[in-house]
Amino acid sequence: MSSLVQSVDWLAVAPPTIAAVVGLVVLVADLFVGEARKPLLGWFSVAGLAAATLMLLPLLDADRATFCLVGDAGVCSYTADRFTLVVQFLVLGGALLAALLSVTALKDEGKRLPEGEYWFLFLSSAAGAALLPASRDLATLVVALEVASLPAFALVGLRHGDRRSSEAALKFFLSSVTATAVSLMGVSFVYAATGTLHLTLIAERVQDVDGQLHTLAQTGVVLTLVGFAFKTAAVPFHFWVPDTYAGAPLPIAAYLSVIGKAVGFSGLVLVTVVALPSYADVWGPALAALAALTMTVGNVGALRQQATRAYSAVRLLAWSSVGQAGYLLVPIAAAAYSGDAEKSIGSTLAYALMYGAVNLGAFAVAALVGRAHRLNRVADYRGLYAAAPLTALLLGFFLLCLAGLPPGVIGLFAKVTVFSAAVDAGLGWLAVVMAVNVVIALVYYLQWTALLFRAPEGEPVKHRLPAPLTAAIALTGVLGVALSGAPQLVLRFTDTGLF
Repeated sequence: MSSLVQSVDWLAVAPPTIAAVVGLVVLVADLFVGEARKPLLGWFSVAGLAAATLMLLPLLDADRATFCLVGDAGVCSYTADRFTLVVQFLVLGGALLAALLSVTALKDEGKRLPEGEYWFLFLSSAAGAALLPASRDLATLVVALEVASLPAFALVGLRHGDRRSSEAALKFFLSSVTATAVSLMGVSFVYAATGTLHLTLIAERVQDVDGQLHTLAQTGVVLTLVGFAFKTAAVPFHFWVPDTYAGAPLPIAAYLSVIGKAVGFSGLVLVTVVALPSYADVWGPALAALAALTMTVGNVGALRQQATRAYSAVRLLAWSSVGQAGYLLVPIAAAAYSGDAEKSIGSTLAYALMYGAVNLGAFAVAALVGRAHRLNRVADYRGLYAAAPLTALLLGFFLLCLAGLPPGVIGLFAKVTVFSAAVDAGLGWLAVVMAVNVVIALVYYLQWTALLFRAPEGEPVKHRLPAPLTAAIALTGVLGVALSGAPQLVLRFTDTGLF
């Protein structure tokens, strides 16, 4: 009789495990640390995320897997391949930058944000987000999705006595729970049709599903995609985004805009391309339509933002992130029609890395301006160059990267990569829709950029740069400029090896 006890590859699971363990340590330490020393919890959390990110380096050499089926070592629940490592780098690196923003935000908020609870929830969510791309069965996938999501609801509404924050958290929670319930029903249908939860086994068995169960399997595919489409903020599952981002503490809005999307997209890739390639005729057209709808609604929503409206800067970034989600969906849809699905997925990862770096940079500058202007309107950025020249230049650079204009070469490169993925897959109409949307997006990105260099109204407001905020802006700026100088590094790094 074979033993059911198996060894765990602790090196493979180290990145999410470190984040989870540091979160538990922070929660316990919070009970014993006095008020004056609470900021140490933040720096300990930052160090923990840095350690988790560094633990990706020993995993670059070869694919590793653990929690495998007894008797079939090729079917595992956790795999650390190149796809996993790229997404984990995006998740943990993004969480590290959001943590640097949080250190300053917590200090500014005083006692309105409890530090121990904040860091425990933040690290728990990051651990779940890092676990998801490594998941290779539907049960682990759904658990990781919820571990990433549930603490995020609390983080959005954690600010004491803030009605707007509570309302944003409630809207986020109710819509997310509905999407999760639909997704779980989809998972149960797929399991009923195939008799397994492991993605590679589903890919084999779903092709030979009994004729009576064929409709059940198709329905399961569509319902499963709903939960991940919600996380990516794909239209029509996007309605929670603007209010949630505007009501959340700004570092959490930044976290959701990048890490939340990484979770959704990695889940979509695993469910569609790995588990259900034979159902490409179902999910391919659905994702192509979602991509076209998402980029159009997102960009039109951003275009309609009024510069003098309260929180319009964060709302514009929120709508912009919906539009960017549409671009990110294009290569996944293209994978259904392309002969080289791995190349298509590499295009999505390349775009996600570019978007993550520059979007976090834009949110970091928004966090800086929001310290002096609590309403954080786009109009508040007028004349920023006169008050903080380097910061204004960096924000202008980030916005041009998102628009895909030089000198933001990495943004242009990423858009061309996505565009070519659509053309190569024969999705010419989707490439045309994307081109139109890129032109629409130019309007609001260039309007905001031009505002930075206009003469300020009255005396320019001096912005004091705390060290953590300086580090976050500098890191994203250096990353954006370096990748604009050598954009080919992104494609080399995102050669997934997923298949």
